[in-house]
Amino acid sequence: MDPLQLLLRSSKGPSNRGQKAKPSSIPSTGETKSPQLYGTAANSQSHAGSPNRKRKRGSDQTSSTVVQDAELNFFGGGTSRNVEEEATGPVKDVASREDALPAADGAEDSRLAPVLMSEEERRSIFKRHKLKMTLLRLADDADGAEAQVTQSKKDKKRKKMDKNAIIGQAVQQQIFPEPALDFGHLRSRFGIAPAMAQNIREQGYSEPTEVQMASLPVLLDSKELGSFAGGDIAESTTGMESVDLLTVAPTGSGKTLAFMIPLIHSLISLRRRKTAEIEGPKAIVLAPTKELAHQIANEGRKLAANTGIRITIVRKGMRLGQSPATEGDSHAEDRIPPVKSDILVSTPGTLGHAMEETEGKATELPSVRFLVLDEADVLLDPLFREQTLAVWNAITNPLLRSSLWSATMGSNIEELAKQIIDNRASNLSIQSSIPVPRAALLRLVVGLKDSAVPNIDHRMTYAASEQGKLMALRELLHPKSAPTAHSNPLRAPFLVFTQTIERAVALHSELLYDIPAEAGGISRISVLHSDLSDSARDSVMTRFRRGDIWVLITTDLLSRGVDFRGVNGVVNYDMPTSSAAYVHRVGRTGRAGREGGVAVTLYTKEDIPFVKNVANVIAAAQKQSGKAEEVLPQWLLDSLPAVSKRAKKELKQRGVEARRSVKTKDKDKKGAAKTRISTKSGFERRMENNRRGAIEATKRDREDDDSDGDEDAGSDFGGFD
Repeated sequence: MDPLQLLLRSSKGPSNRGQKAKPSSIPSTGETKSPQLYGTAANSQSHAGSPNRKRKRGSDQTSSTVVQDAELNFFGGGTSRNVEEEATGPVKDVASREDALPAADGAEDSRLAPVLMSEEERRSIFKRHKLKMTLLRLADDADGAEAQVTQSKKDKKRKKMDKNAIIGQAVQQQIFPEPALDFGHLRSRFGIAPAMAQNIREQGYSEPTEVQMASLPVLLDSKELGSFAGGDIAESTTGMESVDLLTVAPTGSGKTLAFMIPLIHSLISLRRRKTAEIEGPKAIVLAPTKELAHQIANEGRKLAANTGIRITIVRKGMRLGQSPATEGDSHAEDRIPPVKSDILVSTPGTLGHAMEETEGKATELPSVRFLVLDEADVLLDPLFREQTLAVWNAITNPLLRSSLWSATMGSNIEELAKQIIDNRASNLSIQSSIPVPRAALLRLVVGLKDSAVPNIDHRMTYAASEQGKLMALRELLHPKSAPTAHSNPLRAPFLVFTQTIERAVALHSELLYDIPAEAGGISRISVLHSDLSDSARDSVMTRFRRGDIWVLITTDLLSRGVDFRGVNGVVNYDMPTSSAAYVHRVGRTGRAGREGGVAVTLYTKEDIPFVKNVANVIAAAQKQSGKAEEVLPQWLLDSLPAVSKRAKKELKQRGVEARRSVKTKDKDKKGAAKTRISTKSGFERRMENNRRGAIEATKRDREDDDSDGDEDAGSDFGGFD
């Protein structure tokens, strides 16, 4: 039964007989027509009203026929995707040529490699899908690396300036490698393993998203780099062995698949070559939260099934590397054996603990060839930076290649990443006296950098006070009217984000009995935060993915990377602490191009000084969507107060002062009353406090009486007969 109908049983609202109900088009009702956010025929039609979109004279838009799949399960598994045949401009001929190719070797999904595209066709695809790939640095050869070690600092600086002047046309140059238009071509074009090609087809992946379309060719085949990367690239190497990549792509655009397919393919290629490799893990994938790490490992295992590649989640108690053996060590047999795996997936803290040996020394990881940072802006943020760099520096392999992925990556994070890569290569060259060549450094940006997905509805609601926010959230739980043609209500299941753990727990207690018993009652609402045990967090995640929980209250713990395909909306009960936090929060809905998601942001008087951060992101998203109605008019954006850099920094680090923590609230009782999540009146709270005080006083009196009796029993006076 529809969750909204169950929630509407206890509410009586005005009838809407004259209005037709809006057809159900929400992320949980079915599969998306196309996983791509830009460039498809459907998106082109929806963006037709955009004032920035230019249409050439004589161009016609062909309507695409889409075969609708079966209805998606509440949170959907690996159902087959719909492939929308899109042919506009020069790519129409390319698509038709690919479809006409016969099957190769009798395989069902393997077709002959498509005809090579011209540069004009590649440029057209990149422009239409809003892809921008930039060459930030050429690959260094061995001679250049050796000269860099022996020369002085002034000579290095002078040579660097001369080199940039010589290759000025290549540095910061936009490039257009041939995109991957179909997962069925990966085997014939890049030679991926038959087992992995079978796994990709069984998971239902057919049409690549924008980030997969652009990143897979350069990470799967070194030949794609030979024409522009500089230096000598061996033909036997994969693209991932020859390039460092920085990727910025929207939430839900398939970044996990974009780095896991090349990673598994590279490890399989290393085994085929049978080169002398150091025993131990060959790749490390770092994520900021345990939930995201588990998700990455699960997706990787589906792709690596029957390939021989082992993927392991690092847990407490695991040990990496071999402990130094000493003669006469009686406890050698009792030591925990090191984990044997090809790919380790972990958070930086957990992996750092696993690297610590019994003697307290950190284990080096010379066998690791690939390092992937998912949500790289968080991992290189001061909160995780020390732990991340500890893992990065422990990898002493000179052939290490790194890739960083996120939906938001500022210029400071980009510069920090380049500096870390360069410093690591220089230090290894000095320590070993052997030149360490640097790989070509690429940057891929999909869409508008650091922007929210345009395929969801963004709303901002002024609630004035905490009581107003609570009423607004209850209004979302119990809407007064059924959906109409002019409204897109927030349907269950959805996520509710708060600023602190204390506020998440308080909001859960307040809403615990708001869902009617007929709809499941208290079992339909839950809370998830980092203070819960691992087993409790896993249980909540499982129930939410299964559809047993409809309203999940959480902190920013679930704001990044976690994929819930059937989430219909997101409620920011507390304002995000930054524009990047807003982008990641609302990205939990509208995954893989699904339409109909809703993002509601509630704000009060305390939030007004910081509203412009979120308002600018929403304005950019609505501009990309090309919708006629404006969520935030221009006059409102102009009237909002500007946010200073200092205020942004404090907000990001500490959040809104009034909602910071319980200790802060105790210092200011008036402020605590304004920001408390509760519907109890002041009289009820006074009575509860008086009752609590009376109970505590009675306990103290009893303790005093007991202590007095013990003293009397120990004295010389024996009492009366």
